[in-house]
Amino acid sequence: MGENPAKNHYAQLNQGEENEMDIFGYKTQGCRRALCIAGYILSCGALRLLFYWKPEWHVWISCIQCSLEEADIVLLRTTDDFRTYSRKTVTWISMSAFIKSRSDNPAIEEDSIFSKAIMKPSLLVKTIQVQKIRYVWNVYAKQFQKIGVLEDHYTCSAIHDKFGSGLTCNEQNVRRVICGPNTIDVPVIPIWKLLIKEVLNPFYVFQLFSVCLWFAEDYMEYANAIIFMSLLSIFLTVYDLRKQSIKLHRLVESHNNVMVTVCRNKEGFQELESHHLVPGDMLILKEGKTLLPCDAILVSGQCTVNESMLTGESIPVTKIHLPRADNFQPWRVYCAEDYRKHVLLCGTEVIQTKADDRGVVKAVVLRTGFNTAKGDLVRSILYPKPMNFKLYRDALRFLMCLIAFAAIGMIYTVCVFALNGEETGEVVKKALDVITIAVPPALPAALTTGVIYTQQRLKKKGIFCISPQRINMCGQLNLVCFDKVMAMWWLCPHCFQDIYSFPADHGLPWSPVFKALAVCHSLIVWEDKIQGDPLDMKMFEATNWVIDDSSGHQNAGQGPTHATVVRPGLKATTAPVEGITILHQFPFSSALQRMSVIAQEIGGDPQAFIKGAPETVATLCRAETVPSNFESKLLLYTAQGFRVIGLACKSLQAGKLPAALTREEVESDLTFLGLLIMENRLKRETKPVLEELTAARIRSVMVTGDNIQTAITVAKNAGMIAPTHRVILVEANKEPGSFSASVTWKSLQENKIEDCRSLVSISEAGFPGIRLALGSGQYHFAMSGKSYQIVAQHFRHLLPKLLLNGTVFARMSPSQKSSLVEEFQKLDYFVGMCGDGANDCGALKVAHAGISLSEQEASVASPFTSRTPSIACVPELIREGRAALVTSFCMFKYMALYSIIQYLGVLLLYWQLNAFGNYQFLFQDLAITTVIGVTMSFTRAYPKLVPYRPPSQLTSPPLLLSVVLNILFSLSMQIFGFVVVQEQPWYSKTNIHSACLSVNNHERNSSSSLGLHGVRDGAQEQIDNGFKSYENTTVWLLSTINCLIVALVFSKGKPFRQPIYTNYVFMLVLTVQLGICLFLVFADIDDLYSKMDLVCTPTTWRISMVGMLAVTLAVSFLVEEAVIENRPLWLLLKKTFRYRSKSHYKRLQQVLEQDPAWPPLNETFFSDSVAVTVEGNMGGHSNPTFDSSEDSL
Repeated sequence: MGENPAKNHYAQLNQGEENEMDIFGYKTQGCRRALCIAGYILSCGALRLLFYWKPEWHVWISCIQCSLEEADIVLLRTTDDFRTYSRKTVTWISMSAFIKSRSDNPAIEEDSIFSKAIMKPSLLVKTIQVQKIRYVWNVYAKQFQKIGVLEDHYTCSAIHDKFGSGLTCNEQNVRRVICGPNTIDVPVIPIWKLLIKEVLNPFYVFQLFSVCLWFAEDYMEYANAIIFMSLLSIFLTVYDLRKQSIKLHRLVESHNNVMVTVCRNKEGFQELESHHLVPGDMLILKEGKTLLPCDAILVSGQCTVNESMLTGESIPVTKIHLPRADNFQPWRVYCAEDYRKHVLLCGTEVIQTKADDRGVVKAVVLRTGFNTAKGDLVRSILYPKPMNFKLYRDALRFLMCLIAFAAIGMIYTVCVFALNGEETGEVVKKALDVITIAVPPALPAALTTGVIYTQQRLKKKGIFCISPQRINMCGQLNLVCFDKVMAMWWLCPHCFQDIYSFPADHGLPWSPVFKALAVCHSLIVWEDKIQGDPLDMKMFEATNWVIDDSSGHQNAGQGPTHATVVRPGLKATTAPVEGITILHQFPFSSALQRMSVIAQEIGGDPQAFIKGAPETVATLCRAETVPSNFESKLLLYTAQGFRVIGLACKSLQAGKLPAALTREEVESDLTFLGLLIMENRLKRETKPVLEELTAARIRSVMVTGDNIQTAITVAKNAGMIAPTHRVILVEANKEPGSFSASVTWKSLQENKIEDCRSLVSISEAGFPGIRLALGSGQYHFAMSGKSYQIVAQHFRHLLPKLLLNGTVFARMSPSQKSSLVEEFQKLDYFVGMCGDGANDCGALKVAHAGISLSEQEASVASPFTSRTPSIACVPELIREGRAALVTSFCMFKYMALYSIIQYLGVLLLYWQLNAFGNYQFLFQDLAITTVIGVTMSFTRAYPKLVPYRPPSQLTSPPLLLSVVLNILFSLSMQIFGFVVVQEQPWYSKTNIHSACLSVNNHERNSSSSLGLHGVRDGAQEQIDNGFKSYENTTVWLLSTINCLIVALVFSKGKPFRQPIYTNYVFMLVLTVQLGICLFLVFADIDDLYSKMDLVCTPTTWRISMVGMLAVTLAVSFLVEEAVIENRPLWLLLKKTFRYRSKSHYKRLQQVLEQDPAWPPLNETFFSDSVAVTVEGNMGGHSNPTFDSSEDSL
């Protein structure tokens, strides 16, 4: 039964967000519910268990469809490929105790969700809770909306006006009842709950079914062993879950009960516990360290925050207050990507506050509870996003195939035993037994063992993972995006400015440039050390000044304010001032590409200093102050890979308060000071890492906020762009006064003649319209964030072509980084993203494998976190991912073969109404398979990355062929042994001791033989339980050692894992197991054989069995190495049968290789004159990021 989305019955929850869900309304019906209860009783609880596994069936059967407004039960369905259902009950909250009359009703603020959620006249609020988030029913919009968040529609001025004085007590009470407490409550789950949840897992239910069946068949020892193993497994799982629950509880409990000060409207300041906070509360931030219990918008003053425990950003972050802008745009839209500069995040630590002229530092509560950034991190751990990886999907399909095999085996069993006149009960038991043999219940657990071991190995190497499902994905990565983390910056020994020039052995002279270097930064003193951006620190160190972080500096004409003062240090050159006070700061903005400060010499007038991207700073300066050779000088230095920063300043009116000035006022009509040149030195490990990735045919792409020329040079120095490859600069611009846009392609080359090695355009050299015969991969596109955005908006058909060879993306904003990763994914790339976890959060989350370079174990930014701030973690993660993926395949193949080998052996014996004995099953399942399953995954990753990836799916031809051929080999060997043993001269169907007696007759006298015969017959009468036969002994010994053979053959080593002999534990296990098996073959110990249900056979037959096994091993190993693992053979077959890759990027690559007009050089295309010729073949793309009116640059 499926869903039929009718009007008002269906809606979407969190539309467009990461946790988007479909929601359906249902109403409970009494008679249906009564029928369900009757079904529970009649099925002895089996129906209730089925509904526990399938909540949607429960809802469909017990409820009727209705509108969401009338619903008392809602059914939620995720919108991902898994389409997972969950059932939630609607609850009601009464507000009558807080709203006595209409004047008390918060409807005075009509646009508030709090007023829209209260139903009239009942004063009830309808709510549901999904994954710790509360949603209320909006009476007017007729939909469920998230609560616990300040609505996005408020403008900047509205936030100041509505919440600047705080909420009244009654408003606060109403909001608290509707939103719930401001806590990230992760209770320690009781052991009994964990136990019940674990026991109701389908795996253990199947085990229970199997155990009941085995008890019915008197398989007492095996059933008891399985019970013991299952209980041990449940105990270990519950212990681990309990430990995780306690750890997570301790992680969040410190934020749940913090004393805070709030401002109450008409009542002044009030101290209360943080769990009483609601969205809209006015929070007062006092001096000293403060742990933030909620997300809040800073509305006055300035803060420095340590966000390392949340985002992984180890550098203290400066937050500034929300501007009081009078406009009609929502505050988040108005602030664009810089809205984060005004938001304080829950779980972070305020380490410094600076009040402005208005007195105290204030913040309006934005989000509470699980809606906060900290809550989001905790929810991502509690409810990890499932990864739709082909391995797990294919494993489920193969499990279905095994169930089909079991069904065939059941039919065969019923026919054989029924035709031989067996009792009905016995036939049913034997038929059900086939299911427990053919379907290995441990298969899902076996597939995860490789991932668990890999996660432990990564942890030892300082790489932490909060999403283990993604480890296998790392094995498929073929493109990695890097932020600028690969480079570190040093101050160059000279500084360009149109007046000053100085040698390396002298300090910087006193000048406006010097003042800019001394004050235009976001550095702070924290724990007696200067902390901040490494670039700022290098710049400030060059001045030899020191920071005096004063808490109460007196400015002329003003009251005492919190300010930072910089003063000359001991090694500083002489300066005519005592120091400079930094009065106000506008932090660096990715969208604006600059930062600025208002500073004042002690006893002097205030000035503004600006630092940022040279091309951006130059546009803000008066034209007469920008040197005429500005562009050529900028090109000169960026072409050499230097980091170039523009500096500018401006004098301000003495009487105006710094806090009253807007950023637009400060950053206009500036005087250009010069360029700060910083030398770029690659980290020692950067180039080898990138070379290793290139050798492994893994693309490296630079996604940075730096200047494009600098980025190109860094890419060349790092080896991303080979010296023989050409760089094509893609520049896109919007046509002024029209809706069209243009894109220009310029080929850049190094001019060998000029010593400055500047990059020049071929068209400038006098070769317009020239075309070069460039092979695929022999050229690289470079473009800025602005060009990328215009191309994405106006040239959608060109974007996939550009991305195919795009290597450098400069001046990229955070949202553009996320968009770029998504566009690469649309081309079927498996994308990794390596960044610092701060402004790369979006891209790190979107990527298949996001790696945050941070000191924290877990980060809200990404699934992987590396404690070592080095990109060396990237190949390490790929190596381990490949090893985990191959281990999963090995385990899958082994578990499948083990069950099928046992299944074939049992069906053969069923033909003679025989079967394996209890201890035979016990030995195969416990002593062989369980031990192999645990130790096979110990093999470590191969240290070298090969230039191809492991298969991504179980249905790949080599893997399927390997499984099928080994099934045939096992089947052939078992049938051969089963048939040939019956042809032996000593074989007897009725006398199981005839073989050994016939041998003894030749070796001993008849009296001895008769004596032995009497002993054997006596033993038979006492302990023969019907399992003993020559066929049983032959088939069991062959199948048992065959399990060892496939374990050895399937344990792949190179090229993705180390050779199997390096897994010492596994090799020791195999050796011991083989020794025991051979001992069983040749021992002929009566008591042991009797216990194992084996019979004595002549030595010649035992040697024959060993010979069969040796042939099987040789054939299996030869086929695996010569056919399955023969990569050249499979490539030849692909070529012969003209196999075409399904990957979008590979098909596009083939098309472009045949296109003589690609890449275009020194040409300009216009958006309204380009025919979309490839869209039909390549498929259109749509990216919601750019369907909006976003225009950040």
